Amino acid sequence: MHQPDELLLGLCRALRAAGVPVTQDRAHGFLAAVAHVGLGDREAVRRAGRATLCASPDDLERLDLVLDAWFDPGGLPRPRPASVPSRPAYSSLPETDLEEGDGEPGEEHVRAAASATEVLRHRDVAALSAAEKRRLDAMFGTLHPTSPLRRAARHRRWHRGQVDAARTLRASMRRLGEPADLAWRRRAVRPRRVVLLVDVSGSMSSYADALLRLAHRFVVAGPTGPGRAEVFTVGTRLTHLTRALAVRDADRALVAAGAVVPDWSGGTRLGESLQVFLDRWGARGLARGAVVVVMSDGWERGDAALLAEQMARLQRLAHRVVWVNPHRGKAGYEPVQAGVRAALPHVDDFLAGHSLATYAELVEVVARA
Repeated sequence: MHQPDELLLGLCRALRAAGVPVTQDRAHGFLAAVAHVGLGDREAVRRAGRATLCASPDDLERLDLVLDAWFDPGGLPRPRPASVPSRPAYSSLPETDLEEGDGEPGEEHVRAAASATEVLRHRDVAALSAAEKRRLDAMFGTLHPTSPLRRAARHRRWHRGQVDAARTLRASMRRLGEPADLAWRRRAVRPRRVVLLVDVSGSMSSYADALLRLAHRFVVAGPTGPGRAEVFTVGTRLTHLTRALAVRDADRALVAAGAVVPDWSGGTRLGESLQVFLDRWGARGLARGAVVVVMSDGWERGDAALLAEQMARLQRLAHRVVWVNPHRGKAGYEPVQAGVRAALPHVDDFLAGHSLATYAELVEVVARA
């Protein structure tokens, strides 16, 4: 990524910290607008920010304050601030809920921070403030997805298991027929592929950012090579997103994702998107024997019968199908939507997906699949 883009992304992070809800598609629009007007003209950058990043009069005021603080008096952008972590880590979580003390944080502060963090883990991501979302974004680094394992066709030497008759016989032949020690073997194991289908339609807009951050963790924290996780977005069309999410930094990865997904906050045609996925990618073996995770609320605008047909195809092809619904864990929820009712008979696990705690549960379910 070019340095101007890094500086502008830093400005976007500072705006989020100030309470402006800068989503990845807005950040991408801001970068594109500044590339058109030029980074050297501060007022042009301000107008580009107002047009692409602000959604309310309060956002305009915050933008002016943050942008003026971001640029030095000579009009040159400041270097990346040290307070903005390039790789969010659990230990770097801001503790904005705590009062500042005169010395080192005491035991009470530590307990309060742990309690606040635990509460935030169970909060609905759609109901968080901008500051809380920023803290939650850092907490995604605590998730460490691992791929489930599958038995390979080949065997490997082992100290117990099945008797390796061929190797035992060869050892005996080398001794001119004298009995040799028994050789043992067992099946080798390989990582099983994980495929994530993330719904980015309008009804999922409050959860799409968090779900893509979770998908990013699967891509960067999982194995590389044939067993790596693959990510697609579904909405009105299917988009392969793995390469965009392969960037180590989550914020940059989500901006890159915003550049390649054309149907953000659009309609929902899960049946048609699944059909395209199975025709183009399932037949090529990407979903064959994989753990496929569909992240959607099931508000299908297309043909529910087509969705049921494609889910049945998917279940026959995949090792396990997991459906993650952001509303599943909420009180009073009933799976009455046509899309959910069509899909549930062909789903192995039906999980909630509205908080970091539910995402951690999903990671465990996938690892055990």
